[in-house]
Amino acid sequence: MSYILNRILSMLLTLFLISAITFAVTNILPGDVAMMIMGTQSNPEALAGLRETLGLNDPLLAQYGRWIGGMLTGDWGTSLVFKEPIAPLLIQKMTASGLIVLLSMTIALVCAVPLGVWAAVHPNRWQDTASSSAALLGVSLPDFFWGIMLILLFARALHWLPSSGFVDPREDLLLALRHALLPALALGLGLMAHLTRMTRATMTGILNQEFIRVARAKGLGEGTVVWRYGLANAVGPVMTVAGLQVGYLFGSIIVIESLFNYTGMGWLTYQGLLNRDIPLIQASVFVIAAVVMLANLLVDILYVLVDPRIRLS
Repeated sequence: MSYILNRILSMLLTLFLISAITFAVTNILPGDVAMMIMGTQSNPEALAGLRETLGLNDPLLAQYGRWIGGMLTGDWGTSLVFKEPIAPLLIQKMTASGLIVLLSMTIALVCAVPLGVWAAVHPNRWQDTASSSAALLGVSLPDFFWGIMLILLFARALHWLPSSGFVDPREDLLLALRHALLPALALGLGLMAHLTRMTRATMTGILNQEFIRVARAKGLGEGTVVWRYGLANAVGPVMTVAGLQVGYLFGSIIVIESLFNYTGMGWLTYQGLLNRDIPLIQASVFVIAAVVMLANLLVDILYVLVDPRIRLS
């Protein structure tokens, strides 16, 4: 319990630092927020009144205090581009992106773990070479390349899946999954390559340890030795790396969602950056940072549940 409390306190401190840096950077950017709202041809008196109403004439520290207070109480402001309250907008888009991240992580783990184990069980043979080459190919090529190839193959050539668009999972889950599958594959292929290499390296070390030789000497089957004893000890490090990759997924999702015109969190953040929607950018960075840190905390807790030799204390 003390470990969890310490991690939560560390998360809160990190979020505070991220919020302060984000607020400072976005307010240093050139531009007049009031003019962005009313347009360049607006009356100077009206612009001055809007600046006063929004508190843009206050000191930067006072503006930050007001903003962070609003974030903590659920008042995240209004988007300058979408003219909507930011909080429900972010919740909706985070749900959409969460579906892609969950699918891509599932695809990566389901494919990477067997490939990594297969390579480790047959070191320096064709199985190892094939698995390592596939992983190297996945690491070398960027996510948007896989996205383009998937669109050309599954959407244009085979007509199996839609090439763009978004459907709310609350309206039609099956159709939402069809629209999310190609973006998830584009993200998952790169992640699968990283996790395959990690699984292979971890399993190779474990299969050379003494307790594995003892298990084989007792006459246990090779499948039992590999999967029950080997993989059971390798799953912790693989889970840790997978948790750390959540940040990578949310970083790459901006490009992928723009490519597939999938209106999730990445697309929303890109629109905020493109249109210099300062309140939206500030809230988006804050929410993404919170989600990534929470995911890593959950992975650490799950690691302990999977491997009882480790204690939170």
